[in-house]
Amino acid sequence: MNACSRFLNRDSLKSHIWTLSGRDGEVTALIVHCRQLLLPVLCGQKIPLPYFLYGIFGPIPIHSLQGRKEDAEIMEFGLERIGLFAVESNDYDVMCIDREPFDFHSAGPVGLIIRKPEPADMDALAALHAAYEQEEVIPAASEFNTAVSRLNTQRIFSTEQMLVAELGGRLVGKINTNAAAFTRFQVGGVYVHPNYRGLGIARRMTGEFAADLVAQGRGISLFVKKSNIWARRLYQRIGFEISGDYRISYY
Repeated sequence: MNACSRFLNRDSLKSHIWTLSGRDGEVTALIVHCRQLLLPVLCGQKIPLPYFLYGIFGPIPIHSLQGRKEDAEIMEFGLERIGLFAVESNDYDVMCIDREPFDFHSAGPVGLIIRKPEPADMDALAALHAAYEQEEVIPAASEFNTAVSRLNTQRIFSTEQMLVAELGGRLVGKINTNAAAFTRFQVGGVYVHPNYRGLGIARRMTGEFAADLVAQGRGISLFVKKSNIWARRLYQRIGFEISGDYRISYY
Protein backbone atom coordinates (compact mmCIF):
# COMPACT_ATOMS: atom_id res chain seq x y z
CA MET A 1 0.00 0.00 0.00
CA ASN A 2 2.63 2.53 1.04
CA ALA A 3 4.87 1.71 -1.92
CA CYS A 4 1.98 1.98 -4.38
CA SER A 5 0.81 5.28 -2.91
CA ARG A 6 4.34 6.73 -2.95
CA PHE A 7 4.76 5.58 -6.55
CA LEU A 8 1.50 7.18 -7.67
CA ASN A 9 2.34 10.47 -5.92
CA ARG A 10 6.06 10.49 -6.54
CA ASP A 11 8.12 13.62 -7.09
CA SER A 12 10.75 12.83 -9.72
CA LEU A 13 13.19 15.26 -8.09
CA LYS A 14 12.96 13.67 -4.64
CA SER A 15 12.02 10.05 -5.33
CA HIS A 16 13.93 7.06 -6.70
CA ILE A 17 12.50 3.78 -7.99
CA TRP A 18 14.55 0.73 -8.92
CA THR A 19 12.98 -2.25 -10.64
CA LEU A 20 14.02 -5.84 -11.20
CA SER A 21 12.88 -7.22 -14.56
CA GLY A 22 12.86 -10.68 -16.07
CA ARG A 23 14.14 -11.55 -19.52
CA ASP A 24 10.76 -10.70 -21.01
CA GLY A 25 10.90 -7.23 -19.47
CA GLU A 26 8.20 -7.88 -16.89
CA VAL A 27 8.87 -6.09 -13.57
CA THR A 28 9.10 -8.69 -10.79
CA ALA A 29 10.26 -6.54 -7.86
CA LEU A 30 10.90 -2.92 -7.01
CA ILE A 31 12.35 -0.62 -4.36
CA VAL A 32 10.91 2.85 -3.75
CA HIS A 33 12.88 5.59 -1.97
CA CYS A 34 10.89 8.72 -1.09
CA ARG A 35 11.72 11.37 1.53
CA GLN A 36 14.27 9.14 3.30
CA LEU A 37 11.76 6.26 3.43
CA LEU A 38 12.77 2.96 1.82
CA LEU A 39 9.97 0.66 0.63
CA PRO A 40 10.95 -2.73 -0.84
CA VAL A 41 8.37 -4.79 -2.74
CA LEU A 42 10.39 -7.88 -3.59
CA CYS A 43 7.63 -10.50 -3.96
CA GLY A 44 10.02 -13.31 -3.06
CA GLN A 45 12.53 -12.24 -5.70
CA LYS A 46 16.26 -12.20 -5.03
CA ILE A 47 18.08 -8.94 -5.64
CA PRO A 48 21.86 -8.55 -6.06
CA LEU A 49 22.81 -7.72 -2.47
CA PRO A 50 24.99 -6.09 -1.33
CA TYR A 51 26.54 -4.98 -4.62
CA PHE A 52 23.34 -3.27 -5.74
CA LEU A 53 23.30 -1.24 -2.52
CA TYR A 54 26.92 -0.08 -2.53
CA GLY A 55 26.30 2.34 -5.38
CA ILE A 56 23.11 3.78 -3.90
CA PHE A 57 23.19 4.25 -0.17
CA GLY A 58 25.63 6.80 1.05
CA PRO A 59 24.59 9.67 -1.20
CA ILE A 60 20.93 8.78 -0.54
CA PRO A 61 19.93 9.08 3.15
CA ILE A 62 17.65 6.57 4.88
CA HIS A 63 15.51 7.39 7.89
CA SER A 64 13.29 4.32 7.84
CA LEU A 65 12.74 1.05 6.03
CA GLN A 66 9.30 -0.54 5.92
CA GLY A 67 7.37 -3.24 4.15
CA ARG A 68 6.32 -6.86 4.40
CA LYS A 69 8.47 -8.42 7.07
CA GLU A 70 10.16 -10.86 4.69
CA ASP A 71 11.06 -8.04 2.28
CA ALA A 72 12.23 -5.74 5.09
CA GLU A 73 14.48 -8.48 6.50
CA ILE A 74 16.14 -8.98 3.11
CA MET A 75 16.86 -5.26 2.87
CA GLU A 76 18.05 -5.07 6.49
CA PHE A 77 20.55 -7.84 5.78
CA GLY A 78 21.82 -6.04 2.70
CA LEU A 79 22.14 -2.72 4.50
CA GLU A 80 24.05 -4.37 7.33
CA ARG A 81 26.49 -5.75 4.78
CA ILE A 82 27.37 -2.20 3.77
CA GLY A 83 27.57 -0.94 7.35
CA LEU A 84 24.06 0.49 7.95
CA PHE A 85 22.35 -0.88 11.06
CA ALA A 86 18.83 -0.18 12.32
CA VAL A 87 18.59 1.51 15.72
CA GLU A 88 15.01 0.33 16.28
CA SER A 89 12.63 -2.17 14.65
CA ASN A 90 8.92 -2.76 15.25
CA ASP A 91 6.82 -5.67 13.99
CA TYR A 92 3.16 -5.29 13.06
CA ASP A 93 0.15 -7.31 11.93
CA VAL A 94 -1.30 -6.25 8.59
CA MET A 95 -5.09 -6.26 8.97
CA CYS A 96 -7.66 -5.96 6.18
CA ILE A 97 -11.38 -5.62 5.67
CA ASP A 98 -13.28 -5.65 2.37
CA ARG A 99 -16.87 -5.58 3.58
CA GLU A 100 -19.15 -3.53 5.83
CA PRO A 101 -17.79 -3.58 9.41
CA PHE A 102 -20.05 -4.67 12.24
CA ASP A 103 -20.64 -4.37 16.01
CA PHE A 104 -19.83 -0.68 16.28
CA HIS A 105 -23.05 1.32 15.86
CA SER A 106 -23.97 1.44 19.55
CA ALA A 107 -20.41 1.81 20.89
CA GLY A 108 -19.29 4.89 22.78
CA PRO A 109 -20.80 7.07 25.50
CA VAL A 110 -24.03 9.08 25.24
CA GLY A 111 -23.44 12.34 23.39
CA LEU A 112 -20.52 11.05 21.29
CA ILE A 113 -20.36 12.75 17.89
CA ILE A 114 -18.35 11.32 14.99
CA ARG A 115 -17.85 13.90 12.24
CA LYS A 116 -15.47 15.34 9.66
CA PRO A 117 -13.01 17.91 11.03
CA GLU A 118 -13.34 21.61 10.26
CA PRO A 119 -10.65 24.32 9.94
CA ALA A 120 -11.61 25.61 13.40
CA ASP A 121 -10.57 22.21 14.84
CA MET A 122 -6.94 22.58 13.77
CA ASP A 123 -5.42 23.39 17.16
CA ALA A 124 -7.20 20.52 18.91
CA LEU A 125 -6.50 18.21 15.98
CA ALA A 126 -2.79 19.09 16.00
CA ALA A 127 -2.63 18.32 19.73
CA LEU A 128 -4.21 14.89 19.18
CA HIS A 129 -1.92 14.12 16.25
CA ALA A 130 1.16 15.20 18.23
CA ALA A 131 0.17 12.86 21.05
CA TYR A 132 -0.41 10.05 18.52
CA GLU A 133 3.01 10.55 16.93
CA GLN A 134 4.78 10.56 20.29
CA GLU A 135 2.97 7.42 21.45
CA GLU A 136 2.94 5.37 18.25
CA VAL A 137 5.31 6.76 15.61
CA ILE A 138 8.41 8.58 16.84
CA PRO A 139 11.36 6.21 17.48
CA ALA A 140 12.69 6.17 21.03
CA ALA A 141 16.01 7.70 19.95
CA SER A 142 14.40 10.58 18.04
CA GLU A 143 13.46 14.07 19.19
CA PHE A 144 9.85 15.15 18.74
CA ASN A 145 9.39 18.27 16.60
CA THR A 146 6.15 20.14 17.32
CA ALA A 147 6.35 22.29 14.18
CA VAL A 148 6.84 19.30 11.88
CA SER A 149 3.99 17.46 13.60
CA ARG A 150 1.65 20.38 12.98
CA LEU A 151 2.67 20.48 9.32
CA ASN A 152 1.86 16.74 9.14
CA THR A 153 -1.55 17.46 10.65
CA GLN A 154 -2.24 20.19 8.11
CA ARG A 155 -1.16 17.93 5.24
CA ILE A 156 -3.43 15.11 6.42
CA PHE A 157 -6.33 17.55 6.88
CA SER A 158 -5.84 18.87 3.32
CA THR A 159 -5.09 15.67 1.40
CA GLU A 160 -6.49 12.67 3.30
CA GLN A 161 -9.89 11.51 4.53
CA MET A 162 -10.45 11.95 8.26
CA LEU A 163 -13.01 11.71 11.06
CA VAL A 164 -12.86 13.07 14.59
CA ALA A 165 -14.66 12.06 17.78
CA GLU A 166 -16.23 14.85 19.82
CA LEU A 167 -17.58 14.51 23.36
CA GLY A 168 -18.88 17.37 25.46
CA GLY A 169 -17.59 19.91 22.95
CA ARG A 170 -14.04 18.54 23.03
CA LEU A 171 -12.17 16.58 20.36
CA VAL A 172 -11.16 13.31 22.01
CA GLY A 173 -10.18 11.12 19.05
CA LYS A 174 -9.13 11.05 15.39
CA ILE A 175 -8.65 8.64 12.50
CA ASN A 176 -7.47 9.17 8.92
CA THR A 177 -6.26 7.55 5.74
CA ASN A 178 -2.54 7.82 5.06
CA ALA A 179 -2.21 6.07 1.69
CA ALA A 180 -4.35 4.99 -1.25
CA ALA A 181 -3.69 2.46 -3.99
CA PHE A 182 -5.78 1.35 -6.96
CA THR A 183 -8.15 -0.86 -4.97
CA ARG A 184 -7.46 -0.10 -1.29
CA PHE A 185 -7.18 2.62 1.32
CA GLN A 186 -4.67 2.45 4.15
CA VAL A 187 -5.92 3.68 7.53
CA GLY A 188 -3.67 5.19 10.20
CA GLY A 189 -3.52 7.85 12.86
CA VAL A 190 -6.09 6.09 15.04
CA TYR A 191 -5.93 7.83 18.42
CA VAL A 192 -8.14 8.44 21.46
CA HIS A 193 -7.08 10.73 24.30
CA PRO A 194 -5.95 8.59 27.29
CA ASN A 195 -8.63 10.11 29.57
CA TYR A 196 -11.37 8.78 27.27
CA ARG A 197 -10.16 5.28 26.52
CA GLY A 198 -12.14 2.17 27.38
CA LEU A 199 -15.47 3.82 26.52
CA GLY A 200 -15.92 2.36 23.03
CA ILE A 201 -14.94 5.59 21.25
CA ALA A 202 -12.24 3.99 19.09
CA ARG A 203 -14.57 1.16 18.03
CA ARG A 204 -17.35 3.54 17.01
CA MET A 205 -14.96 5.93 15.24
CA THR A 206 -13.10 3.16 13.39
CA GLY A 207 -16.32 1.39 12.43
CA GLU A 208 -17.91 4.51 10.97
CA PHE A 209 -14.73 5.43 9.12
CA ALA A 210 -14.31 1.93 7.69
CA ALA A 211 -17.97 1.86 6.62
CA ASP A 212 -17.51 5.16 4.75
CA LEU A 213 -14.37 3.92 2.97
CA VAL A 214 -15.86 0.54 1.98
CA ALA A 215 -18.88 2.36 0.58
CA GLN A 216 -16.47 4.13 -1.80
CA GLY A 217 -15.72 0.76 -3.41
CA ARG A 218 -12.27 -0.01 -2.01
CA GLY A 219 -10.94 -2.39 0.61
CA ILE A 220 -9.07 -1.20 3.69
CA SER A 221 -5.69 -2.15 5.12
CA LEU A 222 -3.85 -1.05 8.25
CA PHE A 223 -0.97 -2.26 10.36
CA VAL A 224 -0.93 -2.47 14.14
CA LYS A 225 1.91 -3.31 16.52
CA LYS A 226 1.87 -6.95 17.55
CA SER A 227 2.32 -5.80 21.14
CA ASN A 228 -0.87 -3.70 21.01
CA ILE A 229 -3.30 -6.43 21.99
CA TRP A 230 -6.10 -3.95 22.76
CA ALA A 231 -6.04 -2.43 19.26
CA ARG A 232 -5.78 -5.82 17.54
CA ARG A 233 -8.86 -7.05 19.39
CA LEU A 234 -10.77 -3.86 18.56
CA TYR A 235 -10.11 -4.19 14.83
CA GLN A 236 -10.97 -7.89 14.80
CA ARG A 237 -14.19 -7.19 16.69
CA ILE A 238 -15.52 -5.02 13.86
CA GLY A 239 -14.43 -7.41 11.10
CA PHE A 240 -10.75 -6.86 10.28
CA GLU A 241 -8.67 -9.99 9.63
CA ILE A 242 -4.92 -10.51 9.94
CA SER A 243 -3.36 -10.99 6.51
CA GLY A 244 0.40 -10.80 7.06
CA ASP A 245 3.42 -9.42 8.88
CA TYR A 246 4.85 -5.92 8.51
CA ARG A 247 8.05 -4.32 9.78
CA ILE A 248 9.34 -0.76 10.23
CA SER A 249 13.01 -0.22 11.01
CA TYR A 250 14.61 3.13 11.80
CA TYR A 251 18.14 4.25 10.88
